[in-house]
Amino acid sequence: MKRLIECVPNFSEGRDPAKVDAIVAAMTGVPGVYILGREMDADHHRCVVTMAGEPDAVAEAAILGAGTAMKLIDLNEHAGAHPRVGATDVIPFIPIEGVTLEDCVALARRTGEELWKRYRIPVFFYEAAATRPDRVNLENVRKGQFEGLREQLKNNHDRQPDVGEPKLHPTAGVTVVGARKFLVAYNVNLNTSDVAIANKIAKAIRFSSGGLRYVKSMGVELKARNLAQVSINLTDFEQTPMHRVYEMVKREAARYGVMPVGSEIVGLVPKKAIEMTADFFLQLEEFSPAQVFENKLAAALSGAALEKTENTELTKLARPFLDAVAGATPTPGGGSVSAFAGAAAAALGQMVAGLSRKKKSQAAFVDQLSGELDALRKTGEALTAAIDRDAHAYAAVMRAFKMPQTTPEEIKARKEAVQEATKGATEVPLEVVERTVMLYEQLGQLRAMSAASMRSDLVVAGLMAAAGARGAMANVEINLDGLSDAGYAQVVRSKLSELRGRLERAPKAEAPQEAPAS
Repeated sequence: MKRLIECVPNFSEGRDPAKVDAIVAAMTGVPGVYILGREMDADHHRCVVTMAGEPDAVAEAAILGAGTAMKLIDLNEHAGAHPRVGATDVIPFIPIEGVTLEDCVALARRTGEELWKRYRIPVFFYEAAATRPDRVNLENVRKGQFEGLREQLKNNHDRQPDVGEPKLHPTAGVTVVGARKFLVAYNVNLNTSDVAIANKIAKAIRFSSGGLRYVKSMGVELKARNLAQVSINLTDFEQTPMHRVYEMVKREAARYGVMPVGSEIVGLVPKKAIEMTADFFLQLEEFSPAQVFENKLAAALSGAALEKTENTELTKLARPFLDAVAGATPTPGGGSVSAFAGAAAAALGQMVAGLSRKKKSQAAFVDQLSGELDALRKTGEALTAAIDRDAHAYAAVMRAFKMPQTTPEEIKARKEAVQEATKGATEVPLEVVERTVMLYEQLGQLRAMSAASMRSDLVVAGLMAAAGARGAMANVEINLDGLSDAGYAQVVRSKLSELRGRLERAPKAEAPQEAPAS
């Protein structure tokens, strides 16, 4: 299996192409690293480079880029609209294929140590790699920027770096290194130069101020264009998509008599994010990712099937999974089947919402159905991923049981490994329970706005969601029986009891349709 990560280092240089060329050249020299793009912004005085490749090669490229930036950028002479604490301000690692977020955390830690060892640049860790809760959010680490942090390091113990001495590199400052999911940098420009309005809008939409989940934002003045900008980071574009953010910015802007005059994406964006936005704004009927040429071509080359058609041999699609379940091996087992049942329920829900959305009889519910469709897609994808995750989690339990136990030390290590792996095998089906119960509730609500002709499909979806939830509950309970941590088991059992109650109380998608009045 290929092991691929993305890395998006941010450098505090957006006005001198020669300096950026030199930084990129240093990174390009590492074999196996692919530079996918770079964005320079004079107002922000910042450059964002996107690269991908094998984890160790990408980390080495980031380190070399930071070394070159240290030589070329002096923060004492730097000023721009974007906050910064380092010449190489941020280095995030993002898992793409064959790599977990935990792998990226370990890579971030090694990279931080190497930056200090080679260049004496102090390092802070953030997001998933943070060593303290108050450093998860990047804005907390950058508070005060280069100048403010330089003063605080003199006497504020809470601001000490995670790696290196408690003082800034004299010209390169510090570097913030982390691991995170795919982030979309998305900016909306306004038809005003009043940055105070942009700041008010940013405050209204960002999560830390009570706005949208997974949104970070601030107001920025674009002096060169005489515009104000709402600068946005989407830390989970699937949970809070770009179109939802744009619509909220537009609505908030109207309160101050202004409006968006354009938006921009900084760096690269997943194709899925654009597909979701196109589907929302165009209200495409029966839209499928298979209608995107590149997706269809990739599917053809790989032999995968992306769309539902009359000519699809459904048995061939289902057979590999059914054969795997039927095989004389412990995985995939009941946990994977429970996740599959939930994923199938979400898929049926998507079909119901998508078809209902184009019915004239349901015109009053179009916006609601569009929102439900987005939510069902996210839930379905999470449950689909859980099919493999459950199998992998139980495989870890089996590996732990096979550990040697010939000495007291080995017996102790095996016991601890079994307990840890069993907890992991409990967490995955517990997440499936949470998602399928939420899905069951959503399907019940969908009943009121879906077309009458789709009710039987909704009934099946509800039954599948309930089956997925109850099956996953059984998997959680049997794993709890093997745990010695009574406190943990009690917490999980309490959560199961709450979820079981929600399942029983939820409006039922599979309730029989009322008979017509005579």
